[in-house]
Amino acid sequence: MSMHRVLTALCCTLTAVLATACSAAPPTGPVRPAAVTTKPVRPAATTVRTHDGPVRGAAHDGYRTFEGIPYAAPPVGRLRWAPPRSAAPWSGVRDATRPASACPQPAGEVPGGSTDEDCLHLNVTTPDDARPAHPRPVIVWLHGGGFTTGAGSSYDAHRMATRGDAVVVTVNYRLGALGFLAHGGLPGSGTFGLADQQAALRWVRAEIGAFGGDADNVTLAGESAGGYSVCAQLASPAATGLFDRAIVESGPCTGRPDRPFAPSSVPLSTARAEGTALAAKVGCGTAHDVVACLRRVHVSRLLAAQNTDQQPAYATLLLPRDPAAAIAAGHFHHVPVLLGNNHDEGNGWAAGIVQAGHPVTPDTWPDVAATFFPAPGQAKAIVREYPVHRTGGGPVFGAVIGDADFACPTARTDGRLAAQVPVWRYEFADEHAPPLTPGTPPFPLGAPHASELPYLFDLGGRPRDLTAAQHRLADAMIDYWTRFARTADPNGPSSPYWPRQTVLSLAPDHIVPTRTAQHRHHCAFWNAFG
Repeated sequence: MSMHRVLTALCCTLTAVLATACSAAPPTGPVRPAAVTTKPVRPAATTVRTHDGPVRGAAHDGYRTFEGIPYAAPPVGRLRWAPPRSAAPWSGVRDATRPASACPQPAGEVPGGSTDEDCLHLNVTTPDDARPAHPRPVIVWLHGGGFTTGAGSSYDAHRMATRGDAVVVTVNYRLGALGFLAHGGLPGSGTFGLADQQAALRWVRAEIGAFGGDADNVTLAGESAGGYSVCAQLASPAATGLFDRAIVESGPCTGRPDRPFAPSSVPLSTARAEGTALAAKVGCGTAHDVVACLRRVHVSRLLAAQNTDQQPAYATLLLPRDPAAAIAAGHFHHVPVLLGNNHDEGNGWAAGIVQAGHPVTPDTWPDVAATFFPAPGQAKAIVREYPVHRTGGGPVFGAVIGDADFACPTARTDGRLAAQVPVWRYEFADEHAPPLTPGTPPFPLGAPHASELPYLFDLGGRPRDLTAAQHRLADAMIDYWTRFARTADPNGPSSPYWPRQTVLSLAPDHIVPTRTAQHRHHCAFWNAFG
């Protein structure tokens, strides 16, 4: 196999794995949706009545959780590849003390993966005061995972809820081919996962008041593919009125589909061609009714046949324009935005490629650069801008990935949004952030993709492992995020001032605004490529 094919295949795999590497699911594995029961329930503080029926959650030290609440009907049978429908009401009290199944995905973040399509559920975490003096701000979290992996239940939000006095909702949405298949016979092609997110937001508007949340103050937030989902919702006319603020972490709205690391969207024509190829792989390509045939295919076969990377489709009813183009033209929902990236976004991918037996040396660097940046003349320019002088070129490759696909697109997104709405931009820069994956990397990773997540959540059912200084940074980040959700301004008396038109560098005991981020990430160089 050629160097190009080896690196490209490895790149696609790492895109899905590293996007959620630090978010491993709880060791208990996926579980079936919680049952409905009419048995006596615990005190009223753990029981909340929704329009579909009452749910019984779990009381913890200072907070309550309500897990596995359906926000839409199971997308099975004729509802596979259909826009989400309303969930069926239930009688009795629904047990909401444990998460429901993750949406179908290969093994990884979810041990053993999942083939359960009955997955359109969400989880609510709220402080234990059931009747606050004022409704709390609501943060709706969209998980990352390259649009192929992930689960809302991987993100334990109790620290954000209690310290920030907020209600946090984490969401499952359809992934992979089940979430983003495109075909001429399917209304909603290429955007079913995005439609699920909108259905969850409609549920929040209708129901979150019963959990102490402010239905008129909803912040949509996400990381990686979840962050790009926020970009897509900013550009989607169908999301009008569904959220009031936006947080985008490491999912720049100006991602490009011709670069294999950062999330992005593709034209509907491209998505339909991929859908045609998938249908052929699973034996439905020549069927009289291709869609009916596909709906009979077992989930495991679809997962085996789907692409390892996945993107939503634009030129669709839900997403008429590429979000990058929509935002550049000012055609987006004008809400305040907090966005940012990590200092060393690309190092995880570069380390994985090096460990797979493809070292970056002065001799191999031109071929590696040409693999990922094949436009004429681009690879030579990159090698000149980012020279490799010795065998340890992995960090150089990591810097190229991070600068090209995250830092500089985030700066462009900032500039385009800030012309219309208030924007606060950060860069997470803890060079000693907890490792995302087991083992020893071939070089120090610094602050790679997803490394900010343990500062906001307890991930995968495990308490976070931070030093005292890192805990202070985590507290400051939660303060910024939740104050932004409450007031549309992250600033407050307990944290260093965060000016607009700067980048707030977030490191332990060193939270400072800077204006040098674009120079540090070679953004003038990357902007020259468009």
